[in-house]
This record gives sequence, C-alpha cells and structure tokens, in this order.
Amino acid sequence: MTRTTNLSRPIIEALYSEALVLADDVRAVFALGTKEPGMGENDEVRLALSIEGLKTTTRMMHVLAWLLNQRAYFSGELTENQVRRHGELPGDRDSDASQLAKLEPETRELIEETVKLHGRIARLDEAWRKDFEVASPARAFQDKIGRAFGRFG
Repeated sequence: MTRTTNLSRPIIEALYSEALVLADDVRAVFALGTKEPGMGENDEVRLALSIEGLKTTTRMMHVLAWLLNQRAYFSGELTENQVRRHGELPGDRDSDASQLAKLEPETRELIEETVKLHGRIARLDEAWRKDFEVASPARAFQDKIGRAFGRFG
C-alpha cells in the first residue's frame, strides 16, 4: 500500500462519496428505530438501537463535516489556517458491547463500518496536522548507520 504525503482533492472526493453512501445506509437503518415498535420488538432492543444509533449518526456527521471542510479548502472557500484551527475531527465514542449484542448482525456490521471510516479519517487528520511527517524505517536505518560510522571515523 502506498503512503500518501498529502491530501488531495481526489482523495477527499473518494472519501466523501464513500461517506455519503454509508451515511445513507445509517439513516435508513436507524430511521426504522423511530417508528412504532413492530411485532416482537422489546424495549431493550429499541433502547439499544437509539443509543447506538445516536453514536453512529454523530460519528457520521463528524466525518462528513470534516470532509466538507476539506472540500471547502480545496475549492478555495476556506484557508488552510481556518481548516487547521477549526476543522479538527472530533474524537469517537466507543460503542457499548452490551447494547451492540442486542442488535442484529447487519446493524452491528454497519456500525463497525462507520467506526472504521472514522478511524481512517482520524489517521488522515492527524497526519495532515503533522504535515505527513512519516518516520521512514529506511531513513531511521541510514541515520543509525551514519551515527555508528561517525563514532568510529
């Protein structure tokens, strides 16, 4: 896998498209939880759906907001300084395992997809804020060799 050294419009647009599709799936699943209870649904399942639904939709809104800020930056609507000062991705809230256990496997998988996307965006945000300073194993080895020869030279 190739490491990126900067964010680019194509990266942001691809992530934005992915996030929109995922957000639509989230909306469809969790909107069902707001309707009248169906046959056999109990209050614990509806509560679990509400709790995890709120966390999941919030997570997706944070991801989309971050991506929209990046899109605005690439469109010239925001400066880099504005994005750096006000566009940091908020942290994520972990799901409650006991609540997840009450949900259907498909719903749990959808929640996990949102967690993974948030994690990817969080890593990009962190790297971008550090100007993509990547510690190269090869560079570290070269530096070590240089120091070793410097002592004996």
